[in-house]
Amino acid sequence: MFVNLFFSFAILFTTNVYADVRTGKNFERVIFVIFENTDYTKTIKQPYFKYLAESGATFTNLSAVSHPSQPNYVALTSGAIHGVKNDGPINLDVRNIVDLLEGKNISWKVYAEDYPSNCFLGSTAKGYARKHNPFISFLNVQKNPQRCSRIVSAELFAQDALNATLPQYIFYIPNNKNNGHDTGAAYASNWYEKTFSKYFSDSQFMKDTIIVSTFDEDGGSVKNHIYTSIVGPAVEPNSYNESLTLYSLLKMVEDNWNLGDLGEQDSTAPPIPEIWR
Repeated sequence: MFVNLFFSFAILFTTNVYADVRTGKNFERVIFVIFENTDYTKTIKQPYFKYLAESGATFTNLSAVSHPSQPNYVALTSGAIHGVKNDGPINLDVRNIVDLLEGKNISWKVYAEDYPSNCFLGSTAKGYARKHNPFISFLNVQKNPQRCSRIVSAELFAQDALNATLPQYIFYIPNNKNNGHDTGAAYASNWYEKTFSKYFSDSQFMKDTIIVSTFDEDGGSVKNHIYTSIVGPAVEPNSYNESLTLYSLLKMVEDNWNLGDLGEQDSTAPPIPEIWR
């Protein structure tokens, strides 16, 4: 009986992992997975990206905010590009999403493939590229050991998922093969299905969760039209044509947890439409 009681308690704990922090308007966990340098029209033809678009909310008129890659990552996490115009190492003394999340006790973590850990400040390591990890370039993360320790190798994602210890805000950074940067959208689509389909199809994992699949920029056009889908049990599958930007995704997170804003482009960004069930 003791064993059965313990097992039941374990299930209850796992099922209600957010029981003491249920503060989100539409979701309790958001997972961003960021891909690279592909036009919307090319991405939507790839099987798994097409499948996700049909399984959730897809946005046919959402744009990145700049070229090349790095300014878009900075924009998505701090509400502005803050003068960043290239992919070289930067150090930004600016407020960012971490400040807002911690202000409301919302847990967060960055999972980066091939990241060496230990607050690594180098430009590259195997398939890891610092330009795709904006958090390490925010000084109030980089110079804060506790915050910096929340940037970890993506190998820990599966472990945290298994242990039901994933945080509420997750930024997942594939390496330069898996994000399509060095390989193309077809490779990225295949990798995404192989790596994440088990999570998308797991109702317990997806409980109170949304997964945002998006790109940093298109192939280099002025329009900068990128694929973005949002999948989760709270999302009504549909296609939306409202004019949106990466700042709209940041605003969605801010609005969900009533975080306030960063006083940058996030404050005036067009909101994500009513995609919720």
